[in-house]
Amino acid sequence: MANHASAEKRYRQSERRRLHNKYYAKTTRNAIRAIRNTEDKAAAEANAPKVYAMIDKLAKIGVIHKNKAANLKSGIAVYINKLS
Repeated sequence: MANHASAEKRYRQSERRRLHNKYYAKTTRNAIRAIRNTEDKAAAEANAPKVYAMIDKLAKIGVIHKNKAANLKSGIAVYINKLS
């Protein structure tokens, strides 16, 4: 365990950030999964901007890499365009 006050504080901060990042990453993954499981093109198109915003925010704050965000958004767009 940490031996200095600054190390203890750093541990507390990193644990708080880890839980925060985990929550938002999991929420975003569930939203992506919901879009990919839908068969209704209109519903998928309606939810896509919200999910894109969630993905962009994760990339902006550094939870995921910007290229991963681009790949996720591209995959969602491809899936929506294939729906009839």
